[in-house]
Amino acid sequence: MKKHIALLRGVNVGGKNKIAMPDLQAAFEAAGFSDVLTYINSGNIIFSAAGEEAELSARCEAIIKTRFGLNISVAVISAEALAEALHGAPSWWGDDSKSKHNAIFVIPPADAAEIAKQAGKIKPEYEKIATCGQVIFWSAPIATFSKTRWSKVSATSAYQSITIRNANTAKKLAALTK
Repeated sequence: MKKHIALLRGVNVGGKNKIAMPDLQAAFEAAGFSDVLTYINSGNIIFSAAGEEAELSARCEAIIKTRFGLNISVAVISAEALAEALHGAPSWWGDDSKSKHNAIFVIPPADAAEIAKQAGKIKPEYEKIATCGQVIFWSAPIATFSKTRWSKVSATSAYQSITIRNANTAKKLAALTK
């Protein structure tokens, strides 16, 4: 068994798709996952299990549908793959306090290249983007955030196939898997 992170899409945002994290943890434990830990209230679950990411994602979605009655998409990434992605993150991602830094996790069957294409070409004067596996690293100065292409990703077809975490959350999730 290896460690994985399940990233639920659109949970506890704006009062919608409410799931209490202790209840989510209990549901994952009841489904046979071990070492279950939730992090903050936005649907981040660390767990140990055997299986491939696609299979685990389907299991997680079924748990949420059965236990909470919600159709929530779930991206599952192994702790190892997240560590690799963060190690491969560009040097400009995650450190400038005057910029937003997001890790955009692609939910299969979509892939990062397809999502980037659907979102459209970036505006290099306002934003930077790089990919590593199924993670898209994106940064933009806060002052010009509203002028970026990726700030408007919710208006594209790509939006249903991604879940977004800020750099601090992505790094913390990786640290919690150790």
